[in-house]
Amino acid sequence: MTVANRGRRAALAALLVPFWTAAAHGAELGLTLDDAVARALEKNTTIRVEREGLSAAESAVRGSRGIYDPLVTLESGWGRVSEPVNSSFSGAPLGQAAPTFGAIQSALTVQQLLPTGGTLSLRASGARQTSDGTFTLLSPAYATRLGFELRQPLFRSRKVARSTIRVASFDRDRASASLRSEIANTVTGVERAYWHLNAARREVGVREEALKLAEEQLGETKIRVEQGVSAEAEVAQPRAELERRRGEMLASREAVARAENALKLLILDDRETDLWVAPVVPKDAAEIETVPADPAGWMDKALSSRPEIEAAQAVLDRRRVETELARERARPTVDAVASYDRHGLAGEPNPSAGPPPGGGALVVPPNIDGGWGRSVGTLTDGDFSTARVGLVLQLPIGNRAAKANVAIAGSAERQAEIQLAQARQSVRADVMDAAAALETAGQRIAAARSAREAAEVQLSAERDRFAAGLSTNFLVLTRQNDLSRARLDEIASIHDYRTARTGVARATGTLLQERAIKVEEEGK
Repeated sequence: MTVANRGRRAALAALLVPFWTAAAHGAELGLTLDDAVARALEKNTTIRVEREGLSAAESAVRGSRGIYDPLVTLESGWGRVSEPVNSSFSGAPLGQAAPTFGAIQSALTVQQLLPTGGTLSLRASGARQTSDGTFTLLSPAYATRLGFELRQPLFRSRKVARSTIRVASFDRDRASASLRSEIANTVTGVERAYWHLNAARREVGVREEALKLAEEQLGETKIRVEQGVSAEAEVAQPRAELERRRGEMLASREAVARAENALKLLILDDRETDLWVAPVVPKDAAEIETVPADPAGWMDKALSSRPEIEAAQAVLDRRRVETELARERARPTVDAVASYDRHGLAGEPNPSAGPPPGGGALVVPPNIDGGWGRSVGTLTDGDFSTARVGLVLQLPIGNRAAKANVAIAGSAERQAEIQLAQARQSVRADVMDAAAALETAGQRIAAARSAREAAEVQLSAERDRFAAGLSTNFLVLTRQNDLSRARLDEIASIHDYRTARTGVARATGTLLQERAIKVEEEGK
């Protein structure tokens, strides 16, 4: 059985064909345990909510890895500046108060977060600049730039950069455990309701058999009265017992109806009117072979398999990451920075440029005389470059906010440790309770079976004595009641053993595995 979407629905439809067909004809609905579980898993809204929560957590994990996606920034624009300068050296054309500068420029930056926690930035830019200033050599001028910058934190570890991914992964683990826990709870509830209905219907059979025996005893007593062997007053006792047993049978039938409704509540929704009114007949037999209890082995299995422990562990792991991150953020920030850029420049002589200081003709160096191609050429020549290596230190004075965050995160981590210990203790108690219930129920089956067999022998012997005139209605009816109680005790012990087996599987965290229920998760 698979808790999935399209495939699960197809399997469920195939399982429930007899279920729906019987409902359409108003007959009893034969229902296997697998049918009931599949129906409940499909109908349960809490499971759907938990699955959506898991889907969101998986999306968060994928999204958290986006911190390593390169960031591309592209800028482009035009600008013009004409700002008056109160100076005889403003460079403005004759008779004007300010030179005019214009530029069309574009810039491309690619930023990448590194696994070390550092950041690498690659940058390139180009601009076409014009000016009528007398101090400007080239107009139009073509400026280019190509370089990189590497910034690496020294005191803070790479875990800071990965903390978002780690937190998202732990949240996904917790959501997965929560989903599996809810599915296990649903399966447990369905199995208990299913076997309760099975036991209730078998109890009806015992009540009907007891009623039949009372009718036979009443018939035999009437014959004795007609033959003059017994007094007419002897008829009163079997008749009263007959009516008492009839009342018990009616009560047991009501119990069946209530058990059916409890099961339907788990597997049906309010739109399935035909199924709500149809009686449900469990098709799986309740009898099973008993197995010895293994509390120690079951406890080890439970501590490694129970989703509640996995969820508590995921919360603790998240709290530890948060504490670690808070401590990292409380440290001084020391970043090593290294950068290197090459610059390119080319253009045409500025017609508004004045003579250079000292007089003479204005001369444009040949290596920058040209257009875009020459500007890019100066990049490859490497004649113009900038290199920088340095340290950047940030040291908050007092740092009270960061220290408080460390204390808060540490407290949350300790609380999570306590909650994990509580979860482990609860699981241990669940396993011990389940083992005790299974062992007791197994012993009760053998005792109840022996008691039922002895009651059958006693009733047979008492009826033989009654036929020989050596017994009374009271004794025969008493033996019949003893047999009914023994049969009911046997049914109850078998029912308790089935529910105890379910309880053991639930307590050890192996219920879904044993029932072949697979929880499909994205990204796993």
